[in-house]
Amino acid sequence: MSQGARLIHAIKQQLRQRGLTYKQVAEVLDLSEASVKRLFSSERFTLERLEQVSRMLELSLADLVALADEPRLSHLSQAQEAALVADPSLLLVAVCVVNSWTVDEIIQVYDVDLPLCVRHLAQLDRMGLIDLHPGNRVKLKVARDFDWLPGGPIRQFFRHTGQQDFVNGASDQELWFLHGMLSDAAHGQLRQRLLSLKQAFADAHQASDHLPLSGRHGSGLMVVFREWEHPTFTAMRRPVNTSA
Repeated sequence: MSQGARLIHAIKQQLRQRGLTYKQVAEVLDLSEASVKRLFSSERFTLERLEQVSRMLELSLADLVALADEPRLSHLSQAQEAALVADPSLLLVAVCVVNSWTVDEIIQVYDVDLPLCVRHLAQLDRMGLIDLHPGNRVKLKVARDFDWLPGGPIRQFFRHTGQQDFVNGASDQELWFLHGMLSDAAHGQLRQRLLSLKQAFADAHQASDHLPLSGRHGSGLMVVFREWEHPTFTAMRRPVNTSA
């Protein structure tokens, strides 16, 4: 991500943390809301407009640049993930803040009271996942490519407790299963396309995180792509003759 893109992302996060909208930014910049949305999507802010937004956030431009350049977590440790899985309400709060929920949104939607939520946020602060500021404002400290550890405790948790519900609840329009015979070259090409799809999902998530909770919906994308034959057919194969 370029420095300019990191700066715009930092502004979005600060707006979100303060409960500020594009409409309010438009009023400060004396632009239409549609124009402000185009500014954010194109990432073409003039220095003057960046300074105006900085003042709106009660930050200096240098503060914003520092926020944009801060090192960010790309993953937690095995022990940290295990600690989250061991406490479902802590895991819930962690997943919520990674998805840009505010404290008010968490306690309004889930059966987590404010004192418990703040204790969990303090623990996430100690883990380095967030910075917890006065007024229970949360600053997320994860990288754009943040992910749970492959094969780690959190992926295992979702695999064992949520995967079946996710797949079984899908309609025919939401679930596709394709099978064919692919060459090694075709397999590699398709894998690259699927990696692009993964990035497109991450980009869509990033583009939506400034919206209030009412304008976003929990969405899941699961892709499994590997060499495979149905076990019923495998059982019908002729024995392989290994004799010379």
